[in-house]
Formats: sequence, C-alpha cells, structure tokens
Amino acid sequence: MLARLRLAAHAGSASPGAVSDCPPSGRAASALTLSYRLKMRVLVDYRPALRARTGVGEYMHELVRAYTASHPADDVAVFTSSWADRPAPGTSEALRARVVDRRVPVAVLNLLWHRAQWPPVEWLAGKADVVHAAHPLIIPSTHAARVVTVHDLFFLSHPERTAAEIRRDYAALAGSHARRADAVIAVSQYTRRQVIERLGVDADRVHVCSSGARTWSRLGQRPNLPADGYVLFIGTLEPRKNLGVLLDAYERLAARGGRVPPLRIAGSVAPGGRAWLDRIKTPPLDALVRHVGYVADDAREALYAGARTLVLPSLDEGFGLPALEAMSAGIPVVASNAGALPEVVGDAAVLFGPADADGLAHALSRLATDEAWALERAAAGLTRARAFTWDAAARALGRAYDAAVANRTQTARAQRGQADTAGSEAQPARKRPAEPRSR
Repeated sequence: MLARLRLAAHAGSASPGAVSDCPPSGRAASALTLSYRLKMRVLVDYRPALRARTGVGEYMHELVRAYTASHPADDVAVFTSSWADRPAPGTSEALRARVVDRRVPVAVLNLLWHRAQWPPVEWLAGKADVVHAAHPLIIPSTHAARVVTVHDLFFLSHPERTAAEIRRDYAALAGSHARRADAVIAVSQYTRRQVIERLGVDADRVHVCSSGARTWSRLGQRPNLPADGYVLFIGTLEPRKNLGVLLDAYERLAARGGRVPPLRIAGSVAPGGRAWLDRIKTPPLDALVRHVGYVADDAREALYAGARTLVLPSLDEGFGLPALEAMSAGIPVVASNAGALPEVVGDAAVLFGPADADGLAHALSRLATDEAWALERAAAGLTRARAFTWDAAARALGRAYDAAVANRTQTARAQRGQADTAGSEAQPARKRPAEPRSR
C-alpha cells in the first residue's frame, strides 16, 4: 500500500498539517508527532455537477480535479445518482477518479438519506474511508468518516425564499447534521464563522476550502474592457441573487439618458425568478436587457470576453465564484457588501449595499465612462485573483479528510468503550460462597 509520513509540528514555525521531506534531529524530534497515513479511499458526492454545473456543481468538479492532482496516491471515486441523467462521457478521465453511477432518483435518495439516514452509502458505492457530501446534510455511512459542505446559510436566514428539499430539510436538519459530521467544509472564512456561531459546530472541525481562480485560454493576461462591452450578471435566477436591485439600477440609468451599456443575464431560472424575466420584457428594460439562459462551461470564456463589468448584487453569498472568475479574467467587479463577497474581492471591487440601487447605478455609469478608473479596478482584480488557487484548496481538503478519519476513529473507540462498560455493568454480580458457621 502506498503511504506517506506526515510530520505535524506541535511547536515552532511550521504550519499545522505541513508535510516535511526531511526528518528533524535533536530536540526538534521530540516536538513532533509522527503519523502513518495509508492510501485513503474517498467518495465524493458529484450529483450537483451531473447536469448543468452551477456554483455548487462547479465547485465540486474543480475541487475533485485539484484533489486528485495533489493526492495521486488516494483512491477517489465520485458518486452520482439519477433516474434520467448520466455522467458526461470523459468525466472519469477529466477528474482522474472512478465514477460510481446508480440509477436511483435523486429526490427519493435524498428523502431517505436526509430523513431516515438510510441506506448507508456503502450499499450503493462500496467501501470508503471518507464520504464527502456536497451539501450540509450527512450522507449516511456504516464505517466511512462523514464530511459535509456548507456553502451558505441563507436557508436559515430566509427559509421563505427557498424551495423544494432545501426548504423541507435544510433549516430543520443542517445544525444537527453539521454537529454530527466528522468534518465540515466551509467555502470561506465568513461561512466558517457562520457554521461555528449559528450551527454550534466545534471550531476545530470546520475547515476552509475556498475556490481557486480559473485559468483562461485567452483572458487573464491584462484588463478586459471592450469599448462596446456589456454589463454581465451570471448566476441562477433565485431570490438570494437579488436581481431586482440591478433592474432597478438600470431603470434609473435609462431615466437619466445618455449612454447605457447593455445588460446580459446568464443563468437558469429557479422558482421565484420568473417575475424578473417578465419585467425585462417591458420598457425601458426591454431595449437594454437580454436573458441568455444557462451558459455551459465551454462557452463561459466567450461570455466573459464580451463583458466590461460583472455585477453580483446578492443578498448573501458563501463565496461568490462569478466575482473571482471575473477578476481572474481582468473584468471590473461591482458587488454587494453582503456575505463573503467583501472577503473574496478585497479592495479590488466596487462595493454597494444590496438595497442601494442608486449607488449601483452610479458605479455602473462611472465604469462605463471613466476609462482610467475601470483600468485600475480591472488590474486590482487580476492581482486579487492570484491569491486563490485550487491547489491550496485541495491541500486544505486533504487535511480535513485526515482530521475526519481521526475523529471518526476516536468516536468509534469511545462508543465501543461505552458499550463495554454498559455490558459489564449489566452482568449480575457473582455471589460469594457462604462462610462456614463456627461451632
């Protein structure tokens, strides 16, 4: 079996979980704990990436690709289930991972997993050391350490704005599932704080694995500011994305007169998003706004290439992947100051309050007319994007998996100890033989 020797320093300047190629000598050796890590069997929930890869699906796809590249010794499999949809040809090769595909309706499986915690995933996918859920609810297992992923907690703040199984299960179950998980993956420091404070999870069980910046074929070498470029919104049309304030800003721009850059809205429509599509069919928006629908991954670069500005007006974001994609492409970003967006964009983007349509309109107008300022924002975004890499995310994920297995082992030992204690207490005490009577 392949193995590696990990030297985790308890003192000194080494970072936690760092891997050392050279063994320490002298007193330094006494400050180290040696652990032998065998090849790990990892099973990752790939269902969000099975059809159209939106934020969660894109995150899981790229995270698996990065993990298999940085942990080539591990045995990684991705799990999919659907009655109608099958993994795309070449998925296994693209991910460098096995694909375990089962023809089980996802709604049925999720109901069983979420509410009954049955069946264990090993019945469907075989043995694993770690099973990694793409969402905050545990995938039940017999032996595998259980890891969940929290992208945001919007479902707790605004359950009335969610739908389907997110509305049915997430608010009711996420807290207990996260506390029982052997490790929790948070996509940003903001989300990590939310998990600790609102879900009550121990801080040492919550690990940050942020998205990495995208590498483009043509974009990303210099600012991208086409003279006739459009303003771009990209994301699922759902209430959390707050598209209404962007449409309000465009109505204000149209009322002022002068040049108004066109707006392109890219994304599939979720429940609650239809009203926005009806709105853009009426003046003055009908002459300025176009909905182009979901844009597949292989067409994403062309979409960004035509953009002069990206807008992300969200009410909450656990990370905000389109903002990072735009910065890495050299496109100025205008984002709300909600959720993790200030953390992700740093000082590179223009921030506004998610209800401030006037502030948003002013920022869009200035980026359209002030070339020097637009160049400055684009260059700042390129610099900021370099701070995010998928390799760093994959290595953080590896440390999280190690911790999850250790936690699972410790919990199993404690449960066995409790069972042994209970068993010994349940046995009747032996009677001592009667002492012979003295005569």
